[in-house]
Amino acid sequence: MGAVTSRRTGILVASIVVGLVGCGGGSSPSGPTIPPDAGAITDAAAAAMGDVRSVEFEVERGGAPIFIDSFGSIALDGIVGQFSIPTSAQAVIDVTVDGSLRTQLAAIAIDDEVWLSNPVTGNYETLPDGYDIDPSRFFDPENGWRPLLANLTDVELVGLEDRDGDAYHVRGTAPAAQIEAITAGLVDDQDVVIDFWIDPVTGLVRAAEFDTTVDDGTVEWSLALARYGDAFEIQPPDGV
Repeated sequence: MGAVTSRRTGILVASIVVGLVGCGGGSSPSGPTIPPDAGAITDAAAAAMGDVRSVEFEVERGGAPIFIDSFGSIALDGIVGQFSIPTSAQAVIDVTVDGSLRTQLAAIAIDDEVWLSNPVTGNYETLPDGYDIDPSRFFDPENGWRPLLANLTDVELVGLEDRDGDAYHVRGTAPAAQIEAITAGLVDDQDVVIDFWIDPVTGLVRAAEFDTTVDDGTVEWSLALARYGDAFEIQPPDGV
C-alpha cells in the first residue's frame, strides 16, 4: 500500500473513531477499535485531542531545574490543573524556591488574565513581570495537541501496554514548535523524541514522557491526562 493510500486510510479511521466517541451511549467495545498501526493511531489521537473540551492534567519535572521566573529563583517541580475551552485553567504548582524551600503556588487563567498566588502572603496577584506560568497554555487542544500529534515524524508503535488499562504506546519525534506549545513555552528550540500512551478506543492521550536538554543537563518530563469532559468550575480569585 502506498504512502498516500495509507495516510488516507488513517484519516478515515480517525474520523470513524471520533464519530463513535462523539455519539456516546451504548456498550463499550471489549478491545481496541483503532487498528494497531502507528499512522492510524496518531491520526485518531490528533482528531480526538483537538476536540477535547475539558481535561485534568498533571505535569512532573525531574532532572535539571526549569525556572518559571526570569530571576532563576523559582524552579518548577510539578503541576496539577484543570482546563476548559476556550482558555480557562486553574492549577496548583509545586516549586522549589532558591534551591531549598519547597512550596506551592496557585494559578488561575481566564482568557488573557492570569493570577498567581504570592509565595509569602498566599494572596492572588495579577501575574507579575518576570514570571511566565500561564496554566491555560499547558493544554491547548486545537493549537497544541492536535498539531503535536499530526506533525510527528519517525513514528513507531512500541506495543499495547497496561497504562491504567490497555493503551497503545507510540513513539515519535515532535517539532520544536509543538513541544514549546505543550510545555507553555518552558521548552524551546529543540525537536524531541516523545512517548505517548493512547487509548485504543477513543484515541485520547493518557500519558506522555520525554526528555529535553538545558545548560544544566537533562530535564525529564512526565504528563498524565484524565477526566476528559468533566465540568470544572474555574472562576477569578476573590477580591481581584
